Amino acid sequence: MQSPDRRLAVAPMLDWTDRHYRYFARRITRHTLLYTEMVTTGALIHGDTARFLRHDPAEHPVALQLGGADPTAMAHCARLGGDAGFCEVNINVGCPSDRVQNGRFGACLMAEPGVVADCVAAMKAAVAVPVTVKTRIGIDHQDSWEALAAFTDAVASAGCDALIVHARKAWLKGLSPRENRDVPPLRYDMVLRLKQAFPALPVVINGGIQTLDQAAAFLDQLDGAMVGRAAYHTPWVLADADRVIFGDPTPPPTPHEVLDAFIPYVERQLAAGVPLGSITRHILGLFQGRPGARRWRRHLSEQAHRPGAGIAVLREAARLVG
Repeated sequence: MQSPDRRLAVAPMLDWTDRHYRYFARRITRHTLLYTEMVTTGALIHGDTARFLRHDPAEHPVALQLGGADPTAMAHCARLGGDAGFCEVNINVGCPSDRVQNGRFGACLMAEPGVVADCVAAMKAAVAVPVTVKTRIGIDHQDSWEALAAFTDAVASAGCDALIVHARKAWLKGLSPRENRDVPPLRYDMVLRLKQAFPALPVVINGGIQTLDQAAAFLDQLDGAMVGRAAYHTPWVLADADRVIFGDPTPPPTPHEVLDAFIPYVERQLAAGVPLGSITRHILGLFQGRPGARRWRRHLSEQAHRPGAGIAVLREAARLVG
């Protein structure tokens, strides 16, 4: 399988970047790399494996993000992901939540670079697709350049195919996961310095990127940029990504064209028993900034969760916007 183009990606976001969002986002941009929500090794090994790995071929390019710290389990789950058709397997070394810390993975693994390196090496031996790491610039008081460089050297030496860096450190105690996305200051300079120190390692920057222009500005010095909440709340930020970032001259679709292309998917999911509200919660921002956007959001929010809600709700909402 061809290695994915990392110049632009949408971040893995728990409870947001599920298969319905990814199918929707792919109607807006053909080339942007998408990620699953984090899936833990325990869930994949002991839970409903097929459900966690389920995705539509139309979502590609799409990468699987794993949470875990045991090299044997991570290698097994990476193999499951590779067999399921994901184009990359990523290790979460960035989530600071208490639940994740209690499982000894996520951001707390920045304190154990050898463990992450062992996971990378085991996963690389198990799959043919790229194995990548998504991390922070530091944790708590371990936020020096030397600590970040040592962590990077460990995972790079183990064969990591790319490092995705959220340019904030994480406080493991005292801040919620939500606060950890905003309170620690952004240190883009640390990520740029990292690329200079490790020129052979693909480095992707994440954190605080709101527009395509911001993302594109990093591409002169880095290998890619990753957009998070902006791509979810205002998905139209991705509309011109194929032209601006990837050089594809195909004109972007209009929001109504995106919706028309999305409706057959929604119909299939409804027929399979998926509630309409589970899908439409991801598309509330489709018409953000356009006349009628508030009416669109209100109609979906009020009607999509009603028993028996179907495609008619979407069509009625669409008639409320220009």
